[in-house]
Amino acid sequence: MSGEAGDDLEHALLEVRALIESTVAIHRGRSVRRQQIATIEGGYGAVLDAAEELIVGADRTIDIVHARMPGASEQLDRAQRSERELIYRARETVSVRLLASPALLDESYVREQLGRERPVAIRVARVPPLQALLIDGTTGLVVAESAVGRRASLIRAPEVLHTLHILFESVWSNAVPAGERIVFGGRDRAMLARQILGALRAGVTDEVAARELTVSVRTYRRYVAEIMALLGANSRFQAGVRAAELGLLPPASAPGPGGAGSLS
Repeated sequence: MSGEAGDDLEHALLEVRALIESTVAIHRGRSVRRQQIATIEGGYGAVLDAAEELIVGADRTIDIVHARMPGASEQLDRAQRSERELIYRARETVSVRLLASPALLDESYVREQLGRERPVAIRVARVPPLQALLIDGTTGLVVAESAVGRRASLIRAPEVLHTLHILFESVWSNAVPAGERIVFGGRDRAMLARQILGALRAGVTDEVAARELTVSVRTYRRYVAEIMALLGANSRFQAGVRAAELGLLPPASAPGPGGAGSLS
């Protein structure tokens, strides 16, 4: 995702936090039967109970965001895994989408969807720290940082839900389908990934790189998008630099004749 898109996401998250806090302030002290935003007390056990109730009661859609927050605990990781299992309890008419950051993508969970009659649609993107469960566009369960620390909130405020929906759709449309992403574990795929990263670092054009790899330009660009999502890179050059820092590429050397020697 581009730096501009990342800035937009950060801005959207700030809007979400501000809306939550302002709505809480508006409703604080009011005796109403159903608050638009209610803080969930009792730790992640209570959060999972609320998630289960929402998932089982969903009629049309369930959208989930999994992005680890700084300093997230093992308890949060367990809660996320439990939430994924709860998805299987949703009604047959409900479509489920899961948006995950690269660090939180569970490869076994992705493979598990391949054999299911109603698979969960899973995509990967660099997502700002946020845990969210959005149900039918009418209810949300959000775990996010606030002025008073990490807080879990049950949300029914239309303006907050609208912002969350826009945020989700914006990231989803640019995210990489999890079933198509390049995994560096396999030898063939790892070699292909290193060749593409070398081309990115060298500044080779898409057309030249695709020709050297004997793939279409469209396929090459899809591979590039997958690699950038995996590395959390904002630009192609940054992806090449970050890959070198991680030891996925050898130190840069002078290019050979034709400028694409790193692909041979």
